[in-house]
Amino acid sequence: MKTQIIKELGEVEILLPSLVAEGLAANDRIKVRMSALQAAAQHAREPDRPVHDLAAESRAAGIAPAAIAALIGGAHLEGESRMAAPSLGKLIKEMADDAADMIPAVSAGNVAEGASANARLEAIRAAGLLEPTNEIELARIVKLTGVTQDGDSLHRLVMDLHKALNGLAGSCAEEILAGAHVFGLEAEDHAPVESFMRGLNETRALKFNHPGLDTMATRSGGRLLIQNDVGTTDAHVVVIAVKGNEVTITHTDVHRARAKFFVSLLDRFEARWSGLDRHIASGLGEDNAFYLVTGQYQGTTDAQRNDFLAAVGAALVFLIDWNKARKLLRNWVAKDDATRVLEWAARSRIGHRAFLELGGNELLGSAVRNAAPSRIGFGERLVQALGRKAAFDFLKTALRVSTQALRAGQSVRLVRDQIEADLIRHLERVDSELLAIVLRQVALAHDLVTAIVRHVAALEAGQQADGKLLATRAGHIEQKADRIAIDARKEVARLNAQPIVALMIDRVEEAIDELEQAAFVASLMPGRIDPALPSALGELCRVAMTTTEIAAAGLAAATDVPDGRRADSEDALAAVTRLLDTEHAADSLERAITAMVFGGGFEVGAALSVLEFARAIERATDRFAGFGHLLRRHIMIDLAA
Repeated sequence: MKTQIIKELGEVEILLPSLVAEGLAANDRIKVRMSALQAAAQHAREPDRPVHDLAAESRAAGIAPAAIAALIGGAHLEGESRMAAPSLGKLIKEMADDAADMIPAVSAGNVAEGASANARLEAIRAAGLLEPTNEIELARIVKLTGVTQDGDSLHRLVMDLHKALNGLAGSCAEEILAGAHVFGLEAEDHAPVESFMRGLNETRALKFNHPGLDTMATRSGGRLLIQNDVGTTDAHVVVIAVKGNEVTITHTDVHRARAKFFVSLLDRFEARWSGLDRHIASGLGEDNAFYLVTGQYQGTTDAQRNDFLAAVGAALVFLIDWNKARKLLRNWVAKDDATRVLEWAARSRIGHRAFLELGGNELLGSAVRNAAPSRIGFGERLVQALGRKAAFDFLKTALRVSTQALRAGQSVRLVRDQIEADLIRHLERVDSELLAIVLRQVALAHDLVTAIVRHVAALEAGQQADGKLLATRAGHIEQKADRIAIDARKEVARLNAQPIVALMIDRVEEAIDELEQAAFVASLMPGRIDPALPSALGELCRVAMTTTEIAAAGLAAATDVPDGRRADSEDALAAVTRLLDTEHAADSLERAITAMVFGGGFEVGAALSVLEFARAIERATDRFAGFGHLLRRHIMIDLAA
C-alpha cells in the first residue's frame, strides 16, 4: 500500500491492517535482536559455554542468521562490566527502529495509547539506553532486555505494544469480498464494495500484465473506506468514503491532466468536484508535487450510489500508463486530439494498455514505413497526411485492433498488418476526397460548356442570343473554379498527396480557362452570321460537352478503384480512351471549321470570332485529353498498390 500518500490525505484508518502487519513483523525482529543481545552477554561472560544458536528464529523474522551468529560469537568483555561485539551499534539502532515501527499501528487504533508509547520510547532514548555503540555496559543490557517492577524498560514497552497489536489484529481479520481485501466490515458495507468491484472487474483485464488495481476496504468512524492504489506511481491513489448514499472520492495524481481525465469519465453523474490543488510531499512525483481532486456524489437510492461506485471502479484501469500513452500519441496528433483518442478508448471499454504492450509507437512507425514512406515524413504528424478526422479514426483503429488481438492471443505481426492496411485505406480515402474536388471542377466545366451550347443553339435557330449574359456567367464560373483549384492545391500540399492529383487539377483548370475564353469570344460574335457557321460550332460544342461528361464518369469510377473493384477500374480506363477519342473528334471538327472559314468568303468579324471560338473549344478538349493521361497513371498506381 502507498502508505506515505495515504498519510498525506489523513486517511490513516485504512492503513490500520497493513500497519498492524508491519508492527507484528517488527515485534518478531526486536525479540530476536534482544535475545541476541542477551546471548552475546552470556557468551562474553562464559566464553567456554556453547554459543546459543538463533538461526531458525532469525530466518523466521527476516534477519540474516550469519550477522546474528557473528555478533554472539564475537562478543567479549572489556573489563569487568562492559561488553564489545561486532556490529553491536547496528543491532542497537535496529532495535530502536523496530520499537518505533510498532507504534504507528497502535496510534492508528488508539491515538492516546500511541502517544503514550511514543513518549515512553523517547524517555528510553533520552536515558541513553539506545545509543548505538560497539561497547555496552552489562547493566544497560539488563535495562534494555529485562522486565523489572520498578521503572520502564524497552522490553516492557515492546510487550505492551505487542499486546495492543494483538488486540488490533482481531479487528483487522482479513476477508476477500469480490476480490477486495476487507477488514471489519458491517453488513451494510457489502453492497457498496461489491458494486465498486463489479465495475473494477469489468475492465480489470484491460491492464493486461501491468500491476495495480489492488483494493482494500474497512470501516472507520461510522463510514466505509475503499482504497485502490491504481498503478505503480507512489502518489496515485483513489480513496472512497461511503456514508449512507453519499460518496466522497479523493483522487491524487502526479499528473494534473490525468486527474482531469478521470473526472471527465464520470461526467454522466451529477457529482461536485473540487479544483485540482497542488500539494508538496517529500518523495512523491516530480519536484515532490502531486495534485488532489475531491468529488462528492449524493445518491437518492442505494442503486444510484452503487451505479456511481461501479463507474468509478470501471474507470480506474484507464488511468494506468495514461500519461505514457498520451505522450506517445502526441507524436502523431495534436495534444487535445491525443486526449480525445484516450477518452474514446476508455468510454468504448478498449483502453490503451494493449496498444502500449504491443509496441505502441513502433506499431504506428512500422505502418508508416511500409504503407506511406513518401507520404508521411519522419517526425510528421498523421494529421498532415490524413486530415484531423481520418488521423483520429486511424488511431482509434490501432487501439481497438491491439486490444482485440492481445485478448485473443493473436500475434503482433497480425496487428501490424491490420494497422498498416487501415492506414492504406485512409490514404486512399484522402486521394478519393481530392478526386472529389477535381470532380467539382469538372462539373463547373460541364456547366460552362452547357451554357455555351445553349448560346450556339440559339444562333443556329436564328434566335436572339445574349452574349453579355453568357460572358458574365462564364466569368463567375471561372472564378469559382479558380477558388476550388487554389483550395485543392493547398489540400494536396497539406496532405502530401500524390503529385498526379495536383496535375489533374491544373489540367481541368486550364480547360475551364479555355472554355471561359470561348464564351467571351461567343459574346463578341455578330448578331447575324451565316447559319452554316453556328451549325458547325454546335457540333464542336456538343463534343466538348460529351468530353466533360466522360471526364466526370472516369473520375467517379477512379474513386472506387482502391477498393479493388475490377469493373470500376475498367470503366475508368475506358473513360480515358473515350477522352482521347473526343479530343481527336474535336480536332477534326476544328480543322473542318477552319477550312470552311477560309473557303467561304464570310464577313471578317464573323470569320475571326468563329475561328477563335473553335480553337478555344478544341484547346479545352485537348486539356481534357491531357487530364485523361494523368487519370490513367493515377489508376495504374492504385491497381499496382
